[in-house]
Amino acid sequence: MYRRILETELLRLKGLFKVVTVTGPRQSGKTTLCRMAFPNYHYVNLEDEAAMNELELERKLFVERHCEGLIIDEVQRMPEILSTVQVVVDNHPNANIVLTGSNNLQLSNKVTQSLAGRTAMLTLLPLAVAELNDQDRNLDDFEIMCRGFYPAVWANGIPATDVYRQYYNTYVQRDILQVMNVRHLNEFRKFLVISASRVGCEFNASSISNELGVSLPTITEWMNVLEATYVAFRLQPFYRNIGKRLVKTPKVYFYDVGLVCYLLGINNAQQLETHPLRGQIFENMVVIEFLKHRFNHGLDSNLFYYRDRSGHEVDVVLDEGLQSLRAFEVKLSATIHHDFYKSLNYFRSLFAEETLQTQVVNTGTENSKLPFVGHFNYRDIETILNEN
Repeated sequence: MYRRILETELLRLKGLFKVVTVTGPRQSGKTTLCRMAFPNYHYVNLEDEAAMNELELERKLFVERHCEGLIIDEVQRMPEILSTVQVVVDNHPNANIVLTGSNNLQLSNKVTQSLAGRTAMLTLLPLAVAELNDQDRNLDDFEIMCRGFYPAVWANGIPATDVYRQYYNTYVQRDILQVMNVRHLNEFRKFLVISASRVGCEFNASSISNELGVSLPTITEWMNVLEATYVAFRLQPFYRNIGKRLVKTPKVYFYDVGLVCYLLGINNAQQLETHPLRGQIFENMVVIEFLKHRFNHGLDSNLFYYRDRSGHEVDVVLDEGLQSLRAFEVKLSATIHHDFYKSLNYFRSLFAEETLQTQVVNTGTENSKLPFVGHFNYRDIETILNEN
C-alpha cells in the first residue's frame, strides 16, 4: 500500500468544502486514496451496473441517506447525479461527499455547471517517485522508467507490460468510444504510437495529419481527447514580450512513461537503456514529476518550456509569479558538464531580475544546492521543491 501525498490536501479541503472532487487517469489510485482517507464513508462505484440501477431508481433518496459520509466513484458515468448532489448539500449542513472521475473534460464541465462554489477540485496522477517505497526507489533508473508509475505495477507486482496492455485495450475500446465516435480506430492507434515517439517534441499536427492521412481537425480533436482522458498533454512554451524569436508551439508529453514504453515496444530496462528515445522518455518522466508535485499539493500547473529560434532551450520553467522564475535542464546523465548550463545561463541573462533558480536535473548521486549552477537527482524533486 502506498500513501499518497495528495491525502494531506484532500483532508484539508474536506474540512472546508462539503464536496471534494478527485479527478485523474483511470487506475491512478483515486479509489484507494479516498477510501483510505475516509474509511467510514459509504462507498458506491458507478462502474457497477447494480449500483447504477439503484441510483437511477432513487437517486435523491440515496444521496440524502448517505450524504454525511459518501464516496461516489467514476461519477462521469452518471453526470445527472451532480445536480442531485447540489440540491442535497445545499439542504444538509453536515454533508460530506467525495466524487471521483477519470474523464477530465466531461467531468470538469459538469462539475463547473452543477457544483460551482460547492466543491474543491483535485487531480491525482500515478505514483510520484517520492511515493515509492525505499526498496523501489533503489531500483535502476531504466527499470523505474520502464515500469512506469501506475500503482498496480508496484503494489500488486503485476508485470508492467501486462498492466499497460490491459490499460491500453480498456482505454481504446471503452474510454475513447465513450468520449467520441472514432471512425478511424486503426489510425487512432497509430496516432497514439506516433505521439509516444515524439514525447518532448513540438506537437506538429500537420505533420501527423500527413503521415496518417487523416484531416488536421481530426488530429487536433484526437489530441484533445488524449488530454481529456489523462493520457497525454501539451506543455505550453514560456514567453514574455521580447520579440518574435520565440517558439510558441507546445510540446507533447504523456502522463506516464510506462505507457510510452509499452506503445514503443520497449519491454524491459535493458531495451530502454539502449533505445534512441531514452533521453526523451527520461525528460518526460521528470516533467511529470514536476507536475505531480503541483497537483499533489492542490496547485494548478505552472510548468512551461523555453525555446527560441536560435536553438536555446530550457526543458522546464516554473512561473511562480512576479520575479519568481525557476528553470531546469533535464539530462539523462550521472555526471555534470559545463555545457548543461549553457541554455540556463542564457535564460537567466534574459530574465535576470525574475529568475530565482537555474539547475540541472539528472541521475547523479550527488546534489548541489547552488541556486544557479546546482544540480540534483530527479528522485529528489519533491524534497527540493518543498525546500523552496
